[in-house]
Amino acid sequence: MLNQGARRAVLHATSLLGFLLLWWLVTHFELVRPLFLRGPGEVWDAFVRANTDHPISAGSDRMVRGEQNYYLWEHLLASLQRIAIGVGGGIVVGVPLGLVMGTTWLGTLLEPYLNFLRSLPPLAYIGLLIVWFGIGDTSKIWLLFLAAFPPITMATISGVRGVRDDQVNAVLSLGASRRQALTTVMLPATLPEVLTGIRVAVGFAWTTVVAAEIANGIPGIGGLAYLAGQQLQTALVLACILVIGLSAIALDLGLKSLEKALVPWRGKA
Repeated sequence: MLNQGARRAVLHATSLLGFLLLWWLVTHFELVRPLFLRGPGEVWDAFVRANTDHPISAGSDRMVRGEQNYYLWEHLLASLQRIAIGVGGGIVVGVPLGLVMGTTWLGTLLEPYLNFLRSLPPLAYIGLLIVWFGIGDTSKIWLLFLAAFPPITMATISGVRGVRDDQVNAVLSLGASRRQALTTVMLPATLPEVLTGIRVAVGFAWTTVVAAEIANGIPGIGGLAYLAGQQLQTALVLACILVIGLSAIALDLGLKSLEKALVPWRGKA
């Protein structure tokens, strides 16, 4: 008999094969126009082409490098770097601000503005950021920061407000300072919520990456997907979408592993 993990792996593999078969059947019998949906084989060819040197056109001796003179993995790496800086800035600013807002009157004052910022879709202010910072990486990083900053801050506030008063009062009654109470009680108790906020923020950043890279987004996986869509390269668009999705899953699994390592007591105490 298979254990639970093996059964889950078999179930995932079966569902994946079923999805690929259905996809192939739909495209093979052209139930959807090829302009709108390419088959798995064509998407794989586009993926391989984007990661290799190939002739610029049929019969030409001139070789080009990947897509837009970058390999697909280089596009992905460029987007990951922007996301890392944007989310990193969200952590550096959001966690301390969340601690302050969760423990002082500033929370009442600033929370409506934080909710306002959280509710704005990225496309609402990408134009303004381009006006302020130009079409280079600065505007893209700011957009990713603004996507990541609110969920991290709100998760920190939620974590701080969830700390029991008797835990803080206990260490204060034993002679600890406010600073010691913060570092030894509130921060560890808040960490699970902060890590959850970071996971949400990374997800928001991934969903924002295409918007961030609309203008001058090459190299960048979102910029490549947008440009390929404009050029009606459906297979390449699908390849980019799959890479973005699989990368997001890998990042989330990594963050879940980090959470298990840093807060092993979560759900047990």
